[in-house]
Amino acid sequence: MKYFIEEGNGKKVIIRLDSGDMLLESIEQVIAEANIKDGVVVSGIGTLSDTRIHMVTTVSYPAVEIYPVWNDVPMELSSISGIIADYMPHLHIVFSSPEKTFSGHLEHGCKTLYLCEIVIEVFEKLELQRRKNSKGIMELEKAAI
Repeated sequence: MKYFIEEGNGKKVIIRLDSGDMLLESIEQVIAEANIKDGVVVSGIGTLSDTRIHMVTTVSYPAVEIYPVWNDVPMELSSISGIIADYMPHLHIVFSSPEKTFSGHLEHGCKTLYLCEIVIEVFEKLELQRRKNSKGIMELEKAAI
């Protein structure tokens, strides 16, 4: 893994993952090392050999979730997007095999097949946080200063 930081007109971070690098784990490492408190993942592309997501399967609350896993299955990673709030990423991915396209909440355990490239734009003045609402759902809010 390697990452590059542009400072100036807003801070931007580009992450390059190589074969065998873990996707979410590497993003979390860069968030910690580059001190990215709040931001947005604006782009993520590449290939995966192992993929793990979670998806909701009900419209009632509490939600029932499933955690599909594809191990040793080549997947094209078409998109990663989401918010980083108070150092915590909430990311979703879109990926495909030759037959189907899938999407869901990015989970630990996704491994880079050939390469992945991720772009993060850092919020320098907007401070965010997540708080549980009455149903236990983590809601995004502006942080109280």
